[in-house]
Amino acid sequence: MTVHVIGGGLAGSEAAWQLANRGHEVILHEMRGVKSTPAHQTDRLAELVCSNSFRSDDAEANAVGLLHEEMRALGSLIMAAADGARVPAGSALAVDREAFSATVTARLLAHPRVRLVREEVERPDPAWRHIIIATGPLTSEPLARHLQGLTGEAHLAFFDAIAPIVHAESIDSSIAWRQSRYDRGGDDYWNCPLDEAQYRAFVAALLEAETTSFRAWEHIPYFEGCMPIEVMAARGPETLRFGPMKPVGLRDPRTGRRPYAVVQLRQDNASGTLWNMVGFQTKLRHAEQVRVFRMIPGLERARFARLGGLHRNSFIRSPVLLDTTLRLRRDPRLRLAGQITGCEGYVESAAIGLLAGRFTAAEREGLALPPPPPETALGALLAHITAAANPETFQPMNVNFGLFPPLPAGARREGRKQAFTDRARRALAAWRTRIEARPAA
Repeated sequence: MTVHVIGGGLAGSEAAWQLANRGHEVILHEMRGVKSTPAHQTDRLAELVCSNSFRSDDAEANAVGLLHEEMRALGSLIMAAADGARVPAGSALAVDREAFSATVTARLLAHPRVRLVREEVERPDPAWRHIIIATGPLTSEPLARHLQGLTGEAHLAFFDAIAPIVHAESIDSSIAWRQSRYDRGGDDYWNCPLDEAQYRAFVAALLEAETTSFRAWEHIPYFEGCMPIEVMAARGPETLRFGPMKPVGLRDPRTGRRPYAVVQLRQDNASGTLWNMVGFQTKLRHAEQVRVFRMIPGLERARFARLGGLHRNSFIRSPVLLDTTLRLRRDPRLRLAGQITGCEGYVESAAIGLLAGRFTAAEREGLALPPPPPETALGALLAHITAAANPETFQPMNVNFGLFPPLPAGARREGRKQAFTDRARRALAAWRTRIEARPAA
């Protein structure tokens, strides 16, 4: 019997891969190629809109780096493709977006147990017995209405913003310079310095610039981790200088001193021809973006390969709607995966897709697959979505050590992150030993 995976983003692609590699036939339904979305530009599977979507790759100091490590250990397609498309970004895992999605697409299309069908699924066929819905934050309206009818819950939503991308040759290297903060990771970033007068003028222009109107969406809250730059600026004149424009760990080679503020650009493709403006998500109108962002020293003649934008992001109230294996309580044929479950971030979405694929495979095989322990990054994220979070205040969440069970009393604060990582590694190893020898249910 075939498993139907609806949605060819990172979560759906990972779920399909996990299933197919365990001998299950998969039909992967993807509407792009037939119907596009406001945020996507191609019909490739696992398309990204940001090169640094994977964030830190340091498992010793960061929960998302630990999640990377766990996914690699479990044969993640998404992590294998990311590693193969990696571009310089210090300790972060940034990728060439086109190479990444091309790899995921090619490997799934070449898999003998995966069939890609280009179509919009407005509702799952009643005859389908095993279904994973991984349609992401831009779930089509018909399917969203169907899910709303199944759950009895209104979709919660927030805005998600993307940052502009600049052509490398248009960055003025007589003003901007290459350096990572505190020289960690070499010269992986371009840095555009602002003195106090330039910073004040930039913030004023940012606040006066015309933004795009979204009418009925205007009262939907923003996700704090992807706040538009002009919304941050409105919180106070120093907000940006202590946020994405903080100058710490940097030294302007022209003066030998730390600048008053700085704009960083991060490599966006393997060839280094495109650079992403770090933290500059925006809902400014396109003409206003060009005008205001060219006020930044070093970007006066910037040519933009992509300007910033904003799109709606939807998710369900997972703690009351899903069981601990991601099945919809009111229709156990359905599992949900990815951002629609209320995890935030590409890595987290792919991780939940990995688990959805494995849970479905085990169910079809008549095997009991326990959830990963909450001491692991995978388990902590899954527990947050399905059980730990307060349903009344449930909001999208990136993986972080705050989701993990507390460390034993007396644990040293200075070694806290390492202690979380060490404990997670032991827990994952024990879980893998258990599931690899698990008996039939």
